[in-house]
Amino acid sequence: MGKKSRVKTQKSGSGAMAVVSPKEMMSLIAELLQKCSSAAASAGKEWEEYLQIRGLVERIRKKQKGMSIVFEGSREEHFPDLMSWAKENGASCECFTVANFGKEGYGLRATRDIKAEELFLWIPRKMLMTVESAQNSILGPLYSQDRILQAMGNVTLALHLLCERANPASFWLPYIRSLPQEYDIPLYYQQEDVQLLLGTQAVQDVLSQYKNTARQYAYFYKLVQTHPTASKLPLKDCFTFDDYRWAVSSVMTRQNQIPTEDGSRVTLALIPLWDMCNHTNGLIYIFYGTRSNAEFVIHNGFFFQDNAHDRVKIKLGVSKSERLYAMKAEVLARAGIPASYVFALHCNEPPISAQLLAFLRVFCMTEDELKYYLLGERAINKIFTLGNSEFPVSWENEIKLWTFLETRAALLLKTYKTTSEEDRSMLEKPDLSLHSRMAIQLRLAEKQILEKALACGRAKRLYFQKNLEEGASLPCYEESDIALLENTEADAKLPVILRKVEEGQEIQVDEDSPLLNGMKVVYGTNAEANGERDQDDNVSTDVNSALASMGGSSQREEANPSASRTEDEPKENTV
Repeated sequence: MGKKSRVKTQKSGSGAMAVVSPKEMMSLIAELLQKCSSAAASAGKEWEEYLQIRGLVERIRKKQKGMSIVFEGSREEHFPDLMSWAKENGASCECFTVANFGKEGYGLRATRDIKAEELFLWIPRKMLMTVESAQNSILGPLYSQDRILQAMGNVTLALHLLCERANPASFWLPYIRSLPQEYDIPLYYQQEDVQLLLGTQAVQDVLSQYKNTARQYAYFYKLVQTHPTASKLPLKDCFTFDDYRWAVSSVMTRQNQIPTEDGSRVTLALIPLWDMCNHTNGLIYIFYGTRSNAEFVIHNGFFFQDNAHDRVKIKLGVSKSERLYAMKAEVLARAGIPASYVFALHCNEPPISAQLLAFLRVFCMTEDELKYYLLGERAINKIFTLGNSEFPVSWENEIKLWTFLETRAALLLKTYKTTSEEDRSMLEKPDLSLHSRMAIQLRLAEKQILEKALACGRAKRLYFQKNLEEGASLPCYEESDIALLENTEADAKLPVILRKVEEGQEIQVDEDSPLLNGMKVVYGTNAEANGERDQDDNVSTDVNSALASMGGSSQREEANPSASRTEDEPKENTV
């Protein structure tokens, strides 16, 4: 197995361990827990709240200085033990080695040619650290009695990792010693690095991540000190914020979902060696998924320059105070789209998805257009056309939605404190820290996506204005087009049921602004938030009542598909 584990206790600047009164520490922990558990900060106050939480955390860290246990030697020195341990326990290690890839960090390097589809790495289940192994460890008794641990597998893994790190006889010690001692996710950013993200959409997730981590630490510190079943945990004597931050970061950047041993469900796991594989598009590396750069920076600690899946979140909703709300919500519901939802603007073309196109079309519909999609024998089939760019509702409708996108992107760009050109100049500075560089790269990437959306909106608006002015014929939907619609790209199909709705923080805007025309615009803040629909439970009843009260024939006439519709939508209140 190689050399035995050697650990050392960090020393404070004076060379002695920090001496902290348990009562004093518990008082600080209680204050932190209360601050992090209070109601969410009001709009515009999130940074102030972050500074207050960070201030408390720094006071705690100062008092805990020198109390964490770390392994001696560099990370690289522990890789031979990791490989020996893996081989002894049945892992395949014959065709690769651990190597330093510079900016990418450590990863696996092939030592021979590997054929396509060839199995070159397998890890026995016994080597994995899982929620199940945590339940069977010294953490088990506390897990069985704490609902937070039972509900949050990632937190369970983090505490499992800390308990095993403190155990000199732990089976997983060779793996744990090989993990980084620090990470590059925003939990490790200096205050000035986080400040570079102010004005971006990503900053809300960054601030939430810090607040959630601080709250979890305060909760479990108190639990470990007071719960009877925690008396035998090694964390009882030493459990610092830095310890918890390290464990949470290790899990966040390395966890994988795998099936349980009986195959009945999925569980979270840390997989030695497998977690050394780095991300990119294509072969040899592994693909972490279609994540945005905000997700890569916040959850993985790197910015991916060639990210074809980068996007910016934007929450849009139909105002409930609008006269046509019930009708619009019903059309959207039939298409499987909530009346309030977190959409995305994409870095590629087109910048909007079929779902967002359908939403904007419905939002911009007149009363007659809404009735056309709600009534008649073929109404349900017409829903299929909403997300297909080949079947506009009307030229006027297209002009409205693309004008909105153009205007919205322009307004969002004005919220940034710097321009794209200024960001590019800052990135040329050779003395820029890694964390500052990632923050600026992320900020610039958001702007570039919004700039593309603005340009696209302008081009589309001009195109449809020209069609309207020239009296171009509007493409008509026919029943025979259903097969065509169902054979288009997956992203263009509707209805599509969108199950996950993310919460967002509302942008405060002028209620009388003609640019918003009643649309509720919100920055998305939490990619892992629970779904939220702003639709009334009785939307169908409301829309039926509204339609019944109109009387007469309500199906749109198709005699002249290029005819201009002149009915203006009433001005709506913004939220």
